[in-house]
Amino acid sequence: MQIREFGVERWMYLYENVCELNLAETCVESLSIAELLKIAGKEDALLGEILPMKLTYGEIDGTERLRSNVASLYENQRAPNVLITHGAISANALVYETLIEPRDHMISVLPTYQQHYSIPESYGARVDVLRLREENAFLPDRDELKRMITPSTRMIAFSNPNNPTGALIERALLEQVVEIARSCGAYVLSDEVYRGTDQQGAGFTTSVADLYEKGISTGSMSKTWSLAGLRVGWIAAPIEVIQRVQIHRDYNTISVGMLNDLLASIALENRGAILKRNHGILRENLSLLDGWIANESRLSYLKPKSGTTAWVRVDTGMTSRDFCVALLENTGVMFTPGSALDGEGYVRIGYANNRDVLVAGLARTSDFLHGVDA
Repeated sequence: MQIREFGVERWMYLYENVCELNLAETCVESLSIAELLKIAGKEDALLGEILPMKLTYGEIDGTERLRSNVASLYENQRAPNVLITHGAISANALVYETLIEPRDHMISVLPTYQQHYSIPESYGARVDVLRLREENAFLPDRDELKRMITPSTRMIAFSNPNNPTGALIERALLEQVVEIARSCGAYVLSDEVYRGTDQQGAGFTTSVADLYEKGISTGSMSKTWSLAGLRVGWIAAPIEVIQRVQIHRDYNTISVGMLNDLLASIALENRGAILKRNHGILRENLSLLDGWIANESRLSYLKPKSGTTAWVRVDTGMTSRDFCVALLENTGVMFTPGSALDGEGYVRIGYANNRDVLVAGLARTSDFLHGVDA
């Protein structure tokens, strides 16, 4: 099996540990264990939970406690509809491994996380790309999607909220996508790792798993919940899909770590406090970024409605990779080039990290832009 290099992950591997100011980060500023336990009021109580634990494999599918906590993030899901995975990256890979076969037809949006087209292509599937355009607010065009669908289409895949644009497919459009999928019996895979980060209201848009009998949602503790280091993700899906995925999962996961499972449960049981913290970071930092871009003549963007990243058009006469490498080498500031996400002409800026890092990084970028020849 041949597969393309994973552009964004290779970029992160090369530079995220050598940059000074990381504005390529995609998680809301990570929590320390001490911060998590303070939020949960468990600074002194956690040892009482973990000292008696025998460090066996733990429960294969994830504990009932964790699966129930994940299910409570949805309108219509229960613990049997949830399978715990090693991050959302494993959740997505398992869905494709289970449901996609050679010569299957599927549709993926672009830009999105590269898993959603490169993995199916590597299995021999025929993947048609539905391009998300700025003039359409980076939302899927319903009419174009209808033209692309065939009686044998196996799956439609996208991220919602979208990575990297921050576009948000809200319920009305999501229902239209579901109806198109239902017309041919296709699955809909919605990568929802950024669900909960909306700029308005409670932060949560409707999940496809709650709208469609063949809807599959993947998620994780990484982005919205600031706990990427736990490496805990999940699939929320019809029980028939969960049972099929379990067969494949047994070959590569067994279980997630018992301590990871416990800490994820503690976080979700204190979701209100974490969301209050994280919504504050997201909304204040995006306001800062928005004001900065408005004052930079070579930059433009469509303001994100959700997520942790902005998809920013850069007018410097350089390729996105050359621009990002030069920026990093001259200032220590790290962005992600659009080319790493098959979107030349843009850069992805993560704005949900530490406020001081964001302010300093944007200031250095301004100085760099002012020194670049038009």
